[in-house]
Amino acid sequence: MIKTRQDYIESLKRQQLNVYYNGKRVEDVTVHPGIIPHINAAAKTYELALRPEAEDLLTATSHLTGKKISRFTHIHQSVDDLIKKVQMLRLISHETGSCYQRCVGFDALNATYMTTYDIDAVYGTSYFSRFCDFLRYIQEENLMVVGGMTDPKGDRSKRPSDQSDPDLFTHVTEKRSDGIVIRGAKAHMTGSVNSHEILIMPTQNMTKGDEAYAVCAAIPLKSPGITLIFGRQSNEERKFETGIDAGNKDYGVVGGEALIVFEDVFVPWERVFMCGEIDFTGLLVERFATLHRQNYGGCKGGVSDVIVGATALAAQYQGTSGASHVKDKITEMMHLAESVYSGSVACSAMGSRTPSGAYYPDPLLANCTKHNITRHIYEISRLAHDVAGGIMATMPFDRDLRSPEVGRYVEKYLAGVNGVSAETRMKVLRLIENMTGGTCLVESMHGAGPPQSQRVMYQRLGNLPQKIKMAKKLAKIDE
Repeated sequence: MIKTRQDYIESLKRQQLNVYYNGKRVEDVTVHPGIIPHINAAAKTYELALRPEAEDLLTATSHLTGKKISRFTHIHQSVDDLIKKVQMLRLISHETGSCYQRCVGFDALNATYMTTYDIDAVYGTSYFSRFCDFLRYIQEENLMVVGGMTDPKGDRSKRPSDQSDPDLFTHVTEKRSDGIVIRGAKAHMTGSVNSHEILIMPTQNMTKGDEAYAVCAAIPLKSPGITLIFGRQSNEERKFETGIDAGNKDYGVVGGEALIVFEDVFVPWERVFMCGEIDFTGLLVERFATLHRQNYGGCKGGVSDVIVGATALAAQYQGTSGASHVKDKITEMMHLAESVYSGSVACSAMGSRTPSGAYYPDPLLANCTKHNITRHIYEISRLAHDVAGGIMATMPFDRDLRSPEVGRYVEKYLAGVNGVSAETRMKVLRLIENMTGGTCLVESMHGAGPPQSQRVMYQRLGNLPQKIKMAKKLAKIDE
């Protein structure tokens, strides 16, 4: 069982996944500078679980075994579990200022648990018992799971079965007596190069003719036929820096996403949890999306807390913290951070029990939470840029500060208020730059689904006819 940070890192060394970074095979992800920050962030989830003050949030009691487990492997058994999930995410974000990558798999486990129960109730299949066996294994070993939903999709005007290349959606190519064979790919897979398993799910609602694409299964990432191609982030080269220029050196930016390719990968039947049941694909997608959108006020609220703190520091260092307009901007940043957090708490508090016994957040409020993220995080970042000033984007290099020739100039002209060195000021400005640009913002927009997917859910869940009925009643309109 993985218990400690070091246990986790050693488990990654043993895997020897087929990972490519910038065109080259990575022999050991644990020593690669482009991947180390993401490993550090994920490792923090193991480290915090051993801290007495964080134990209540980072651990839970398994309803299957009665044993203490990582909350990231837990099936929500109450509204309290849903709320503790959000509190946990905010706490870890305070520690890392980045993505720690275990949420997607966490949400996939819960969505699959609920849905396999429902499939069995209709078709008399044994998916639920299979999944519970898999879940016990994940809980016992405390493994890190990738939730694999997003496919490349190719021509998005066409159904999966109508694509010119069938591999653009992950699909079953062969059913054997002992299992299935799959081909395709999963895109934007957070934390995949430093995970142990991937739980693949359909990427969208499937219809007649798409049966081969209605597949949900758990696959070890070290399986033959799997290739992982690490995705380049903005300012990717900063991870290779040794000084101030790295920004958040220890934990990096966002989650270290990758493209995962499946080339005739075999999956035994005991690890298959959906195979052709097209009428349940939409439900699985919706449940996963809701659970994942629930997260965002927790993790992004926590990251925003760090950005607020860094922005306030930058203002103090440059002598503008007393200005009323600066105070107003920082106050607004705090308001926005608490607003997104409150959305996650609200959808959790309004959660309900599903037939499987697992608890599920309110889907309408969860979608509102994620939709607010697509706006508020941009505004928080904009205000941080406003307060920090243009120097954040035009500072000299760390090596200039250390240079025998020009270092004295950097120290002289970038110093802040009395007692604040240029180095100290540069550190906080680089942190703001690191946390508020490029990949961070794109992920806030498209992670857990783009804004249009939330608008679709409003149309489905917002009950507009009921709202019209209420208005008519008050206006005394009888027609």
